[in-house]
Amino acid sequence: MSENNVYPKAAAGEQSANVAPNPSFPKLEESVLDYWEKDDTFQKSIERRPSGDHSQNEFVFFDGPPFANGLPHYGHLLTGYAKDVIPRYQTMKGHKVNRVFGWDTHGLPAELEAQKELGIDSVDQVKEMGIDKFNDACRASVLKYTNEWKDYVHRQARWVDFEHGYKTLNIPYMESVMWAFKQLYDKGLAYQGYRVLPYCPKDQTPLSAHELRMDADVYQDRQDTTVSVAVKLRDEEDAYAVFWTTTPWTVPTNFAIVVGADIDYVEVRPTEGKFAGKKFYLGKPLLGSYAKELGDNYEIVRELKGAEMEGWRYYPVFPYFAGDENAVEGKVPGPEGYQIFTADYVDTVEGTGLVHQAPYGEDDMNTLNAKGIKSVDVLDAGCKFPALFPDYEGMYVFDANKPILRNLRAGDGPLERIPEDQRAILFQEKSYVHSYPHCWRCATPLIYKPVSSWFVSVTKIKDRLLELNQEINWIPGNVKDGQFGKWLANARDWSISRNRFWGSPIPVWVSDDPKYPRVDVYGSLDELKADFGDYPRDHEGNVNMHRPYIDELTRVNPDDPTGKSHMHRITDVMDCWFESGSMSFAQYHYPFENKETFEQHFPCDYIVEYIGQTRGWFYVQHIMATALFDKPAFKNVICHGIVLGSDGQKMSKHLRNYPDVNGVFNDFGSDAMRWFLMSSPILRGGNLIVTADGIRDTVRQVMLPVWSSYYFFTLYANAANNGAGFDARTLRADEAAALPEMDRYLLARTRRLIEKTQSSLDNFLISDACEAVSDFIDMLTNWYIRNNRDRFWNEDANAFNTLYTVLEAFMRVIAPLAPMEAEAVWRGLTGGESVHLADWPFLADEQTGEATELGRVLVDDPALVDAMEKVREVVSGTLSMRKTKQIRVRQPLHKLTVVVENTDAVAAYDEILKSELNVKNVELCTLEDAEAQGLKIINELRVNARVAGKRLRKDVQFAIKASKSGAWHVNADGAPVCETPNGEIVLEEGEYELINSVEEKNAEEAANSVSAALPTGGFVILDTELNDDLIAEGYARDVIRAVQDARKAADLQISDRIALTLTVPAEDVAKVEQFKDLIASETLATSFEVKEGGSELSVEVAKA
Repeated sequence: MSENNVYPKAAAGEQSANVAPNPSFPKLEESVLDYWEKDDTFQKSIERRPSGDHSQNEFVFFDGPPFANGLPHYGHLLTGYAKDVIPRYQTMKGHKVNRVFGWDTHGLPAELEAQKELGIDSVDQVKEMGIDKFNDACRASVLKYTNEWKDYVHRQARWVDFEHGYKTLNIPYMESVMWAFKQLYDKGLAYQGYRVLPYCPKDQTPLSAHELRMDADVYQDRQDTTVSVAVKLRDEEDAYAVFWTTTPWTVPTNFAIVVGADIDYVEVRPTEGKFAGKKFYLGKPLLGSYAKELGDNYEIVRELKGAEMEGWRYYPVFPYFAGDENAVEGKVPGPEGYQIFTADYVDTVEGTGLVHQAPYGEDDMNTLNAKGIKSVDVLDAGCKFPALFPDYEGMYVFDANKPILRNLRAGDGPLERIPEDQRAILFQEKSYVHSYPHCWRCATPLIYKPVSSWFVSVTKIKDRLLELNQEINWIPGNVKDGQFGKWLANARDWSISRNRFWGSPIPVWVSDDPKYPRVDVYGSLDELKADFGDYPRDHEGNVNMHRPYIDELTRVNPDDPTGKSHMHRITDVMDCWFESGSMSFAQYHYPFENKETFEQHFPCDYIVEYIGQTRGWFYVQHIMATALFDKPAFKNVICHGIVLGSDGQKMSKHLRNYPDVNGVFNDFGSDAMRWFLMSSPILRGGNLIVTADGIRDTVRQVMLPVWSSYYFFTLYANAANNGAGFDARTLRADEAAALPEMDRYLLARTRRLIEKTQSSLDNFLISDACEAVSDFIDMLTNWYIRNNRDRFWNEDANAFNTLYTVLEAFMRVIAPLAPMEAEAVWRGLTGGESVHLADWPFLADEQTGEATELGRVLVDDPALVDAMEKVREVVSGTLSMRKTKQIRVRQPLHKLTVVVENTDAVAAYDEILKSELNVKNVELCTLEDAEAQGLKIINELRVNARVAGKRLRKDVQFAIKASKSGAWHVNADGAPVCETPNGEIVLEEGEYELINSVEEKNAEEAANSVSAALPTGGFVILDTELNDDLIAEGYARDVIRAVQDARKAADLQISDRIALTLTVPAEDVAKVEQFKDLIASETLATSFEVKEGGSELSVEVAKA
């Protein structure tokens, strides 16, 4: 073939001379990516779309910032594709869509990575090294993988502006965060509190509640020992109250017990065993758990409600806070300690129904505070016992469990210091596996510990958070009032301070002398300069808001007349979630710069992340936007599910349970991966198992058929006019009505495709758009092209122009969903600069509603489409019957009978049916005529006994009998009515299946035919009897196939004539002779020789 073909009109790389039948998609993609880079296509796609007045024509997308100190994984890829599809689509719709990338750079993940690199693992080592040096290491580590990220993003054809990307460590960003904190403080929404929070002993810092709820693997099973401790009551002889806990290490700080006011309790006296004669108070429903301790013949002394126990006093378990000197006001626990109170969080699911209260639980702490009991956190920063507990000094809490249990069991050690008649006894100990929270960053078991922290008062604005959530469009919709709404409804105040090093500083300065208290909060660098004389600066003199430089700003306390006390910054830094929650305004350095820009781009139109971010980024953005601007942060949000490994488990490097990402890019290409992920239920919140097979299937079912339809078009268009080629063009509106039905059907289906994908993508339903495209691909390749090959061979201009018009519009439809393949095909067809600079194939003007030129070409024709779909149904039903009966499609059959309501609609396509199904005759009749045509319609009723039995009980047996004996009929509503000895029974939906089938009345014909029902009504009956002529023609068709394969193998062009020699087994020679002309014409053989011999057919072809 000459090198100056009509197609491809524009191409890059190896595709330039002609269109390969089977391209390497990865190579094709690389050439498209190179072209985009040289052409600067992404930049053009933004520049060529106007912003409009007040940015009205912008579609605003906010990108959630990843951490660049880890490599991207499938989760990031998936989100990345969803982040790319919608902006590409909106750009084609004429909007300007800026896509600025962001980097999350602060916080514990960064510190831990730096610690690993430096080989240090404790806070003390950081301080020894120097905060400045440590923070320099953090800065170096956080952007470690930015180049790998850029490569990944580039390879997945995700268009992103890295150049203007924001980083949370940039000073302008940090100043906006500082401003936000001051705003919250001034509005009374930021406060300092002392609160029990989840705390990591290794990182020595608290976490906020939402960090425990983002991912399933924060909670892991842990084996502990539960203890039931019987404490001696003060006011009743030999009586004990038994409390239960899963954390023995908290028993030394037991300061109270709570019971449920309405729960039933009992006082029991065992009569045998080591507790005989003593009396114990326990929850009545839980007595069974203590059968062994109570023995067989225990006596119930009395029953009472928890409310009656309120105010009872008991002796302390451990001596550390036990003396009379501790029972005075101001001491720990003060005069109210060691009492029983009631509380509404007590239940009888496990334990004793009496709950131990120590300062290491949120509920406990609230109760102790409410009852005026003074408690104290006795642990050091690493959660070890201090010198106050000589028996356990220096022990890590979980390591202290065993010795504490030993002492409780034996009543020795510290318990010996309590008089025996007041001493508590260990009533029961048991091994216990429970789900326990671990630090998401370093996997250490967390401790609930009282700490001083700064909080955002989420509870104060909760009602407004819930109201504004109603304005957000969530995909999937159930997240709004489900996962997100419920989380908001139960939201706690958010702890935002971390006693760490690398982060935005909390801009609070306090006096170092409690006699002269003062708190100053700052909201800008200029405010700092005004009070401290300069900005915070690093060793080189650059403005730097990080520790330790910000900590060096001190001044004399203006409220201290002696002039001795100073203002120092509190050492805490911000929770990094506070920073990522501020990206909507901090990326613009708002309010110091770009005030109008921010206001015009807020709330954003679209964000997307995985479902866990309902407790993470979506949540913190919503809090910040509500608190600062009284608006939601975003209008539309997709929360996708989780990508799982091939074994259905979470992806893990250690399990190697997923295909390597670069391997997938190199083997199948990125478009295939994009399609695989975007078409899956993961975008509706489901989870998805990723396997190489799944991606391979995508290539087979989507990438290749799209390419083949383009290849088919160019093959025939280039060969037309004796090789000079046919230059196709877009159809005009005035031509459409006169086109053949097949073309009009394709145009109508293309219109429906555009309508469906446009409405899906307008509503952010990406997988629905993919589904519509897949359906269209099947119709285009397996129906339109298959049935029109002859028209292209005969150089029918209508066929060329129709297919060109459709492929060109189709590439614009799939451009967001398969951006590189669409680019290669579209440029090959049109010679244009880029499909991503083209407009969406609008059917009507979005402003005026007036039909576009394309809209007038792609005319819908419901009657035509319905008829064609019926014909396609007949074809697919008949092909299935051939498959079941194992009769190959190349074997001609005598007759197909089609029973349908509208025979005329199908009659128009009987030629297609004959050629597609390889049958000699097609007979059509309606159900009414079926009897007269010698057909018998059989109606069968099957009763679903399991479902119907629930309603009909014993009568179900009569209904089954009636269904088998034929004692039933269908009523006017189409429901079956069974005649039974107890009268008529009408079956309801789900209780039955009605199966209709047809067969020939003539028994012999019935034996040689097979029938099937069509999905939308009607039947097909295929005559399967073979005679000699049919068998001979079937053989001839197999020969044709073998010759076509030989032509391909010889690299012949489709229009080349050939000299053909066949060597045929003796018994088959007559079959070939009978159909010699057919074989010659189908294979373009100008000379044809048949030799007899061998046991198998052999074929020789040569160019004539």
